[in-house]
Amino acid sequence: MDDLAEQDYVIIDDFIDNNLYKEIKNFLFEKIDVFDKAGIGSLNQHTIKKNIRGDKTYWLNKDRDADLSGFWNLLEETKSTLNRYCYLSLSGQEFHLAHYPSGGYYKRHLDQFEGRNNRMISMIIYLNDNWEAENGGQLEILDKNKKLQLVAPIAKRCVLFKSDKVPHAVLKSFKDRYSLTGWLLYQPTSLGPLLG
Repeated sequence: MDDLAEQDYVIIDDFIDNNLYKEIKNFLFEKIDVFDKAGIGSLNQHTIKKNIRGDKTYWLNKDRDADLSGFWNLLEETKSTLNRYCYLSLSGQEFHLAHYPSGGYYKRHLDQFEGRNNRMISMIIYLNDNWEAENGGQLEILDKNKKLQLVAPIAKRCVLFKSDKVPHAVLKSFKDRYSLTGWLLYQPTSLGPLLG
């Protein structure tokens, strides 16, 4: 929590145990055929722009996707920890599974929509077995000192960062790349998942 407060991001390896990792991966592959092309913007400004991002997503719903009970429990524990130690008021979330096929990437951006600032903490859990440097697909973070930090998307690694402060990109992946990605919110949205 100190690292997150001081440098605006933190990388945690082995964030989830093997059982939860398998639960999430199994669920992902059960749903992979219904993933949608990801876009940018929210609601009526939502558009598909292949020159900006090239992934596919499946938006999660806690009621519908009850098979992920281990993940939902972990999320509540994570929000509680962040609220306690970082003095946040997190009370909602938006999450999706993401698949970057070979050649997929996402240009540098902030995880905040214009006119909507309730995304507080971005959270990524990587789901990639045996990931090698030559596979690409790193998360590129522009840190406070304007230096680029590269984060390999290795299995069970979690990255947390301040949604409105950390510009980041996903570099081109040269094999299928999977993650569970989302945002911890200052307040629950009454509109359901807002695409982003």
